Amino acid sequence: MTIERERLAEGQTSPPLAGRVIARGGMVAVSGVAPDPVGDVRTQTRQVLERIERLLERAGSGKAKLLTAQIRLSDMSLLEAHDAAWNEWVDRDHPPLRVCARAELPQSGTLLEVSVTAAR
Repeated sequence: MTIERERLAEGQTSPPLAGRVIARGGMVAVSGVAPDPVGDVRTQTRQVLERIERLLERAGSGKAKLLTAQIRLSDMSLLEAHDAAWNEWVDRDHPPLRVCARAELPQSGTLLEVSVTAAR
């Protein structure tokens, strides 16, 4: 099996993280996608989901092929507003398994971070 990795961000130095991993034969993993630390949770969610969609498309996948999604929110009181943006975006005929959890996020002002796996 061959594995292809793409860096999370240009110029990222530490820690070295992959933003997308493709396991030849069928899986794409996109990890730790965060928004710019501005705006409300709906704005940040939309930005993250647009970024994920572009990464999946470049890997030969898409949101209809999502298998799992892990959402980390800075505060669980943001879940309802996050869900509103998520529900606008997700392929309702092909929803992934999803988990949401509270997490301390590394950048001030960042309200969420999302990781997904998808089929190719």
